[in-house]
Amino acid sequence: MGRDPETYNVRAVERAMQILSSFDGEHTERGVSEIAQATGLHKATTHRIIMTLLNCGFLERAADGERLRPGLQLVELGLGALRDLDFRRAAFPYMQQLVERFQETCDLGIFDRGRVLYVEVVHSEHSLTIAARIGRHLPVHCTASGKVFLAFLPAQEAGIRAVSAPIRDIDGNVIATMSIPGPSNRLTPERIPEIAQALVEAANAVSAHVLRE
Repeated sequence: MGRDPETYNVRAVERAMQILSSFDGEHTERGVSEIAQATGLHKATTHRIIMTLLNCGFLERAADGERLRPGLQLVELGLGALRDLDFRRAAFPYMQQLVERFQETCDLGIFDRGRVLYVEVVHSEHSLTIAARIGRHLPVHCTASGKVFLAFLPAQEAGIRAVSAPIRDIDGNVIATMSIPGPSNRLTPERIPEIAQALVEAANAVSAHVLRE
């Protein structure tokens, strides 16, 4: 029997990843004590790892000189990973066409540990839009058939609808979803079939591009 992959984890690296992962859209800057509390690590351990991350450019000091935020080295790594997503480049012109046609924001997400990670967003010109941010994670709900309707409906965002279609790899596995979210007064039941059909056609075109690569 093979060993559990987690047995190969290096504890210091694992803790460094915990610290980096404590930064998100709601916590773009954190102090050492705050990071220690968020990760459950001892403050002295947290401080040592933070200093290493600072020296390597993965963290940097915020404007107040005390709090910390993700550094440029981390940003460069993330952008490099995004640039290597071939289907992202293939999807972008189709997303632009969908936004021009329906005047709603279109986003592209991948499945990452049970959540959706947004890797591209094309915004509409509406003053009121429902848009994710590139790099943001959100919960996902999808049907087994792969034709998915995503609903991001916290109590404060009632009245939102989203239509989504899958992008597949050569083996038929869903590797990404292309979605159009918007207020329910614009994404009416009468419009959804047309939007869904257009999304499926665009997603299939991107899937065909993936097959050719």
